[in-house]
Amino acid sequence: MAIVIENAVFNIPAALNAQIGGANRIELCDNPAEGGTTPSVGTIEQVRRKLNIDLFVMIRPRGGDFVYTDEEYAAMKSDIMASKRLGADGVVLGILNSENRIDVERCKELILLARPMAVTLHRAFDLAPDPEAALHDAVAAGFDRILTSGKAKNAEQGITALKKLVDLAAGKISILAGVGIHAGNARKIVDETGVTEIHFSARTWKESDYQIHKEFDLLESLPSDSGYYVADIEKIKAVRAVLVDK
Repeated sequence: MAIVIENAVFNIPAALNAQIGGANRIELCDNPAEGGTTPSVGTIEQVRRKLNIDLFVMIRPRGGDFVYTDEEYAAMKSDIMASKRLGADGVVLGILNSENRIDVERCKELILLARPMAVTLHRAFDLAPDPEAALHDAVAAGFDRILTSGKAKNAEQGITALKKLVDLAAGKISILAGVGIHAGNARKIVDETGVTEIHFSARTWKESDYQIHKEFDLLESLPSDSGYYVADIEKIKAVRAVLVDK
């Protein structure tokens, strides 16, 4: 059984590291502090030029909830078309209604617009009160896969729920297990749930080459620490080692 390794990345260096580490696919986002929003057109373009692996683009106009205004919905459509034009292999999105159920009609419209790209339902799924109903809604909307931790704090804690979802989803939609996956638990999660796709970030802090000199720091808004998160090549290789390179 081939396992697909998807790496969530938030900048161009992280995307390059994900490919070097052996990820099969990346989920490209912006704004990690808000859980991921749509990256810039320039970032998508540069990542597509550099990567040979699959590129999925986050389509999320802002942080916060997943109930969107008409203007935000229109922005999502524009971002989907831009991602398609730039050669993305897939997009990642999700819209809920005021009762936290999957907004089937709106999602269906976005999915049809996205084709032939693949479409993943992100963890808005985990906010839905009834996972079984949400799975059926995701299938009705036309999603290809669901990213979920099994409504748990992390995928390891959600193993029982993930296994149930995999069983319910069989032949209808793929379950992409995510949150808190690493080399120490990846094999357990795959073996006990039956998922064939996993999602993790493998983030590590990279110190910037730019050194801030306090005597010249004239702007209070400048960060006290200089650096950013990238994907850790060795962490990705370690997950591959237990799942793929055996």
